Amino acid sequence: MSSKTIIAIFVVAIVWGTTFLGIKIGVETVPPWFVAGLRQFLASLVLLPILIYTKNLKWIGWRNFRIQITLSSLMLVGANGLTTVAEENLTSSLTSLISALSPIFIFVASMAIGMEKFTYRTMAGLLMGFFGVLFIFWDGINDLMNPSYRLGLLILIIAIMSWGLGTIYTKKINVKNNNLFLNLFYQFAFAGIIQLIFAFSFSETIDISAWSVKSISAIIYLAVFGSVLAFFSYHYLLRTLLPTQVSILSYVNTIISIFISWLILGETISTKFIIATACIISGVFIINYKPGMLKFRLMQKYLKR
Repeated sequence: MSSKTIIAIFVVAIVWGTTFLGIKIGVETVPPWFVAGLRQFLASLVLLPILIYTKNLKWIGWRNFRIQITLSSLMLVGANGLTTVAEENLTSSLTSLISALSPIFIFVASMAIGMEKFTYRTMAGLLMGFFGVLFIFWDGINDLMNPSYRLGLLILIIAIMSWGLGTIYTKKINVKNNNLFLNLFYQFAFAGIIQLIFAFSFSETIDISAWSVKSISAIIYLAVFGSVLAFFSYHYLLRTLLPTQVSILSYVNTIISIFISWLILGETISTKFIIATACIISGVFIINYKPGMLKFRLMQKYLKR
């Protein structure tokens, strides 16, 4: 395995494992739609000079533009934006763990429209995920009496559904990423503009002087590292490793996110929460498992010699 591949793996695992923490720090003093909007808009500004320098900044055509707007609406405005809003009322660790259920929703929805087939293995994975959710709320059922907590959960569920629909839409139309970063530029710019409109429309108070340096730094981190650098690394890995191998990083992201939330924010991680994490990650892994998933290409080449 090359050093570039190893670096890319660490970037994706660590950066996307810390984005929930970054969001939580961001919404401490900045309204959530501003956090989401500034993140995406800044990401587009980071990509702009790169596209200009490489002479790749151009119009993508109306058909591709509609596709990118749809993806941006579902995955950035919907999923990312609503997750940011949800973290106003939920802990970073809980948000990351519940978000880890998104592959299960994607599978169930794909099965409903005939894109996936039901098997005993997938049933086992779904049951593991269900038991994981039970363990999450085993001792915290009283939290559901809190209207803010319920609202946060509802918003997060809608965010997960939005991400799932975006993923299914991508598979359905078989999107080709020949101009990946040009497409991302359009997605980031559109999402940033829409989310900033939401921010000015729905934020109760807009007092920029109250925004802390820590929250602003978190937004910059989310834009540069969470949106741009991680996407570069992620798609580099897709070119060098199998997609199923890259998907393993999503399990690592959840573990890192929970550990960082405990270490830095001091969030309580109970034994039942750890069991829930193990159940959900195991359930998602069982559903997504494919032969050869744990073997790297370089290892396969060596064994063929």
